[in-house]
Amino acid sequence: MAENWASADPEGAPCWVEAQIPDVEAGKRFYGALFGWSFGATDHGGWWARLGGAPVAALTGKTDGRMPTAWTVYLRTPDAVALVGRVRDRGGRVVVPPRSVPGLGGAALVADPQGAVFGLWQPAGHPGFARGGEPGAFGWAELYTPDTEAADAFYGGLFPAALFGSGVDPCLGRVALSEVFPEEMPAHFLVHFEVADGEAALGAVTRLGGRVRVPPFETSYGGVAVVADDQGASFALLQR
Repeated sequence: MAENWASADPEGAPCWVEAQIPDVEAGKRFYGALFGWSFGATDHGGWWARLGGAPVAALTGKTDGRMPTAWTVYLRTPDAVALVGRVRDRGGRVVVPPRSVPGLGGAALVADPQGAVFGLWQPAGHPGFARGGEPGAFGWAELYTPDTEAADAFYGGLFPAALFGSGVDPCLGRVALSEVFPEEMPAHFLVHFEVADGEAALGAVTRLGGRVRVPPFETSYGGVAVVADDQGASFALLQR
């Protein structure tokens, strides 16, 4: 395994995920039991989630009750300020402007023209996932959108190398929202964590106080079930 799982990926590739939840201590108990994560405090008020000692995600407490309880996927960029400008030029909007995270990198939150929110990460001291593509770690992010043609145009124009480049092995896809969710649901990214046994993982989710939102179904990248943790943050279990 490489020193950093996704360190050589092009601009636009998923490189980090973070959950914003009301009760971080409860989140640590839930995800620690589900995925075997351990946790260490960051210098910025959040918690690193570690698998075998390597960082694979982060948990942060919500400081504003109006913000959603959710997992956010961050896409890699060498220049967050420039990328925010391109997002805006292509009809997206800025949710949180670019900011520096001292010692780690730069971050921003943006939304595509259909309203799906995603993060941008400009790596410095923190390059992103140290492990991925294995049980207990990030495996995929799927965009659920009401307009797949518009999504293809938006993201393909922003990230041609990550989505269509030579030799690319993407871990990011898109599908029509109505194929899995009610049409009235907003566009969104769904973070997928890999599991060795989907049925066992579903049982663990319910035992830990979470719930199953969409029962298991098959996709081109594996078997998927959509679940929520005990605070309502949705994510998917992926069995390859």
